[in-house]
Amino acid sequence: MTTDLPEGFRPFVEALKAHIREAQVRAALAVNRTLLTLYWNIGRAIAERQEAEGWGARVIDQLADEIQRAFPGLAGFSRANVYRMRAFYAAFPLEISGSEIVAQAVRQFAEPLPTGVPDLPWGHQIALFQRLKDPSLRAWYARAAVEGGWSRAVLLAQIDTRLHEREGAAITNFARALPPPQSDLAQQSLKDPYVFDFLTLARGAQERDLEAGLVAHVERFLLELGVGFAFVGRQMHLQVGEQDFYLDLLFYHLMLRCFVVIELKAVAFEPEFAGKMNFYLSAVDAQLRHPSDGPSLGLILCKGRDRVVVEYALRDVQKPIGVAEWETRLVASLPRELEGALPTVEQLEAELSATGASEESP
Repeated sequence: MTTDLPEGFRPFVEALKAHIREAQVRAALAVNRTLLTLYWNIGRAIAERQEAEGWGARVIDQLADEIQRAFPGLAGFSRANVYRMRAFYAAFPLEISGSEIVAQAVRQFAEPLPTGVPDLPWGHQIALFQRLKDPSLRAWYARAAVEGGWSRAVLLAQIDTRLHEREGAAITNFARALPPPQSDLAQQSLKDPYVFDFLTLARGAQERDLEAGLVAHVERFLLELGVGFAFVGRQMHLQVGEQDFYLDLLFYHLMLRCFVVIELKAVAFEPEFAGKMNFYLSAVDAQLRHPSDGPSLGLILCKGRDRVVVEYALRDVQKPIGVAEWETRLVASLPRELEGALPTVEQLEAELSATGASEESP
C-alpha cells in the first residue's frame, strides 16, 4: 500500500467511513420501521374484518396460506406470525401514520417514550405484547431495551426478573449525601435485589467465590448492573498510611461521572459494613477521583438485610452508600445432597451446543 498520500486523505477516508456506517444504521432502522408498519396494518385489517364480518380462526388460517402461496420466498407470514400481527395491533390499537408508529431509536435518558410502537425488532415486539398486558409496563421495558441495547434474550430475562420492581429499590442515603438531580439518577442506577441467575454457587460460598463468579461472567454482570457501568477492576489496591486495603470491585459510571465501589458480602448486612465502605469512599475520592468527577458511590451487596438496621447504619454517614441484596436462582432451593450432583450452566451450554451440532450434521 502506498504511503505517498495527500495530508488530508486520512481524515477524509475516516469521515466517509462514518457516513457509510451511519447510512447502514439508518437503512436497518428504515427496514425495521417498514416491517413493523406492514405488520401493524395487517393486524389492523384483520381485526376490523373480524369485528365487521365475524371472521374466525379458519379464515385467518386460510389468509396465511394464501399469502404464503402468493409470496413463497417471503418469510414472516406463517399462521403463527399472522396471529401475532393481530395481537400486535391489539397491543397498540392507535390510528397513527407510518412516521408516527415507531419511536426514535436514540433518545435522551430521561425523555419519555412517545405514544406508539417502539423501534425494536419484531422478536422484541412479540416478547413485549405476549409477556406484558399492561401498556405502561410495555412502554417501560421498551424504553429500557432501546436505551440498553438489549437482545431479545436479555429483554425476556429482565421481564422474568421483574426489573421494573427492582430498579431504584436499594436502600440508600443518596437524598442526603448527594445534590439533586444527581441523587435521583444515582438512586435509579441501583436496584434491589440483584439477580445473579448466571452463577452456580454451592452452599457456604464465600465472598471470593461470588467475586470470582461475577468477574468470570463480567458481561452478564454488567447487564444486571444496568446502563452506564464500566468495569475498572477487582481487588483494587489502596494504600492508606502504612496499611494496604483492597476493594472487591471498582466500576466507573459513565452518566454519573463517578467511581462506584462494590463490596460483596455472603452474609446479611451488619452495621460495621457501612463504616468500612465510608472509609473506602474517602480513600477513593482522595486517591483516584479526578477533580471533574462526582462523589464516589458505594454499593454493599449482601445475602440479606434488615431495612431498619440499614437505615440506622446509614443515617449519619456522609458518603453516598447504597445497600441491596443479591440472589441466585439456580441451586438455592435444592436439597443439600443434590447441589454438587447437578451440572453447571457452562456444562449445560456445552452439552446443548454439542447436541445442536450433531443434529445439524448429515
